[in-house]
Amino acid sequence: MGDCCADLASVNALARAHLDARHLGTPLRLVNASRELQELLAFVGLDDVLFGRRERQAEQREQALGVQKRSEPDDPPV
Repeated sequence: MGDCCADLASVNALARAHLDARHLGTPLRLVNASRELQELLAFVGLDDVLFGRRERQAEQREQALGVQKRSEPDDPPV
């Protein structure tokens, strides 16, 4: 991929390659990606996964996005 080719088709191909590698038990990490591709992967939320950064837990992502959980008074406890 050159600097001119960062698009959603590239992201889709990288995501599929990552899943295939993970299924086989082999990590897939990107190195020396163009700035454009890095920004696009960050936009779609795959930068942590494809650049080998520590994956965040779901609750950490929710807090980072400002999502708050709300319950109704008659909701059963979980």
